[in-house]
Amino acid sequence: FQLQASGGGLVQPGGSLRLSCAASGFTLNYYAIGWFRQAPGKEREGVSCINMSDGGTGSTDSVEGRFTISRDNVENTVYLQMNSLKPEDTAVYHCALAVGLGCTFSTSDYDYWGQGTQVTVSS
Repeated sequence: FQLQASGGGLVQPGGSLRLSCAASGFTLNYYAIGWFRQAPGKEREGVSCINMSDGGTGSTDSVEGRFTISRDNVENTVYLQMNSLKPEDTAVYHCALAVGLGCTFSTSDYDYWGQGTQVTVSS
């Protein structure tokens, strides 16, 4: 299993970024991919997740209406479109895969984690 996250960077408040999480090395029928973030001195929190089988999604309240998660089942890739970014969105963003589960924000449900990608929102 391999999860490759990319797309982070430095952006001004109000700007946009699109993160990608490419999954490879497996064949699964039912699984979820989630995006989590961790800011310095804070606990890791779930941001958004998607059921790769039926497309069901979920997002935490703080990003609802600003972040959109989507999937490409052919490429086994999940995207996180982040709009109207705020300084408080600054964090290292990780993607993770939960085998046999739908969308969930519990870190303990996730079996595989990719490396993080830094998102910095600052003027």
